[in-house]
Amino acid sequence: MEQSGVAFGTSGARGLVSAMTDAVCCAYTMGFLLHLQNLGEFAPGKPVALAGDLRPSTPRILRACVAAVEALGGVPVFCGYVPTPALCHFAFARAMPSLMVTGSHIPDDRNGIKFNRAKGEFLKTDETAMKMQDVTLPDGWFDAHGTLTHTIDLPAVTEIEDAYIDRYRTFFGATALKGMRLGVYQHSAVGRDVLVRLLEALGATVVPLGRSERFVSVDTEAVRPEDVVLARDWATTHGFDAILTTDGDSDRPLLADKNGTWLRGDVLGILAAQTLGAGSVATPVSSNTALEKSGAVPNIYRTRIGSPYVVAAMSHAVQADQGPVVGYEANGGFLLASAVQQEGRTLDALPTRDAVLPMLCALITAKAQKQDLSSLVATLPPRFTVSDRLKDMPTTLSQKHLEALRAAPQQGVANLGLTTACGVLCGVDETDGVRMSFASGEIVHLRPSGNAPELRVYVEADSIPRAETLLAQTLQAVGAWREH
Repeated sequence: MEQSGVAFGTSGARGLVSAMTDAVCCAYTMGFLLHLQNLGEFAPGKPVALAGDLRPSTPRILRACVAAVEALGGVPVFCGYVPTPALCHFAFARAMPSLMVTGSHIPDDRNGIKFNRAKGEFLKTDETAMKMQDVTLPDGWFDAHGTLTHTIDLPAVTEIEDAYIDRYRTFFGATALKGMRLGVYQHSAVGRDVLVRLLEALGATVVPLGRSERFVSVDTEAVRPEDVVLARDWATTHGFDAILTTDGDSDRPLLADKNGTWLRGDVLGILAAQTLGAGSVATPVSSNTALEKSGAVPNIYRTRIGSPYVVAAMSHAVQADQGPVVGYEANGGFLLASAVQQEGRTLDALPTRDAVLPMLCALITAKAQKQDLSSLVATLPPRFTVSDRLKDMPTTLSQKHLEALRAAPQQGVANLGLTTACGVLCGVDETDGVRMSFASGEIVHLRPSGNAPELRVYVEADSIPRAETLLAQTLQAVGAWREH
């Protein structure tokens, strides 16, 4: 791990494709399986499910992962190129370890491997134990450059998408979206076709849009300007009730209203929690505080950013019998830790990020209340969050400046111009990065990305224009950090 530069982020191992050699990917996968063997979740002769996204490097990395499974005597079950939540839905139901080759939303010069235990996501405690494994690569399988020379073929595809679609059709009903006209921005998302099928299975009229054979790094948390323009143009041209899309591995949603305005993922999470009658919500500190102000959920757990932390908090809520237990992130990924029962129908737990469920919840609630999405969002307290990323910002440099900010916060916010912009600094939350609350009620949160050399900036205010203005000011201020 140290030699390759391929490290664990918030969603598994990720790095440059050039660094993720076949040998590195095989070693990671063997370490994962050896750890699960110690836990009694893997043994020779046992199946391991694998799937991948649509990046050019994914098939090669999948073969390296299959090599690891076979080297340890496991049976690879290849589920094809499918959404991460579809893979988890299949594997969790069978108590089967699984892994997804994906870099999610990051550019395709990078990729990653997301590991799952037999019934849930890989946690930080698992990551630590995995690092302790002694791994010996199969003798003679790799050349000096780490390229796989041993013949490994991907197994025949095991179809899993139909069951994923049935999960939602059974719970919501085949007419849940009848009468709605929806656009699906397909780009290069691995779930681009299954999403169309799923919406049609619930009765919607669906129009596919923007399909790309080149990988497009759609980030549901920092929406690209070109995607803002596309959504507005499509909304004007087609008269959709909504436009739906996902990130690369289709575990994070992005939903636009009839005007082509993309909804924030943390706002979508609140709407989904309300629709499902959640008793507990676990969500990172970066998520919109309209959750607390709405008073809709009795138990709220704030965590560090990353699904492993959300999953850990959800587990606590499940043990405390505070269900239904859900979790969501600012990027829109929504997790269901306990079953939901409504009108005699049951939606089983799926404790991994899912793009589909929160979008369906918002659309179905809007239809039931005879509102459009923008009107539904307007029922929430007026708190608006925007975010963006400062690219090409080395993590070490970000950490250096954040440490200085922690050491002298009043001086630090003054240097960034935030005292002038927002008033007196009232509090600093260091749960993940530096999250600053001001007398104006506004919030500015700075955090290095766990997946790329980027600095994430989150801003919350009482209106979108004010939040966008403050975001631009903050990005400009922290941009100067590159010079020091």
